[in-house]
Amino acid sequence: MSKIPRINELLLEELARVVNREVALPDALITITYVECSPDLKQAKVGFSVLPDHLAGSARRKLSAATGLIVNLLRPRVKLRKLPHLVWEFDATEREASKIERLIAGIDQEDEEEDSAAS
Repeated sequence: MSKIPRINELLLEELARVVNREVALPDALITITYVECSPDLKQAKVGFSVLPDHLAGSARRKLSAATGLIVNLLRPRVKLRKLPHLVWEFDATEREASKIERLIAGIDQEDEEEDSAAS
């Protein structure tokens, strides 16, 4: 495994721990879903999801406001000369998967209704 993917994985694990302990959003669960460092390690895109997803904006503001604290807590845990600048991105994968599941369930229900009406 090359250097960048190892750093991405390390940052993902440590960010998940720090965010879980230090970033409190009442009645919500924030999950770090991915970390993608730039090749020069100056920037890292950090994907997060939040449940319920209507709190995504609040979660992004909270994470952005806590970035300094998060970086200070990461420094002793991650042995890098310089930590990349964290850029927070909402990961809508869960939301999209939920929509697809509802659509499929609706199609299945329509098929069942058509089958029972045809009988």
